[in-house]
Amino acid sequence: MTSPAPSPFRHRLVPWLAGWVLLASVGAQAAPVVPPDAQDWARLTPAQQAQRKAELKQQLKQATPQERKAFRQQLRQQIENLSPSERQALIDSTRQRWRQLSPEEKQRLADERRQQVKAMTPEERRELLRQRREMLDKLSPAERKALREKLQAE
Repeated sequence: MTSPAPSPFRHRLVPWLAGWVLLASVGAQAAPVVPPDAQDWARLTPAQQAQRKAELKQQLKQATPQERKAFRQQLRQQIENLSPSERQALIDSTRQRWRQLSPEEKQRLADERRQQVKAMTPEERRELLRQRREMLDKLSPAERKALREKLQAE
């Protein structure tokens, strides 16, 4: 039995998911932190998203490593359970918001992500790399090539 053809949106989902994984790796809270529903998140205004993101960061800073890991797993599962059209809509809305950011805002976000990775423990970094490799392993060779080309162009 052959596996189904890979979805063309997967290579677009990787950067979005990687951003969430980075966010989830920052920290956590005593009570289990529940990831936001992807569709509800897409309907939030940029200001509401920023506020919710700050709340999640604060909760994640207070959580145990196990709770942070559970958060990341729940978020990944939630995204994987979306239909292809839902994922595409989420990707499109995220891309649209990214394009509307000023170059300074984009740089600030990139610097923030860099700082988040630097603040991770060696174990958290290894886990992040493992998760990234796992995501890349799910891509077809053509999707990996397209992603490489896109990243080299940026």
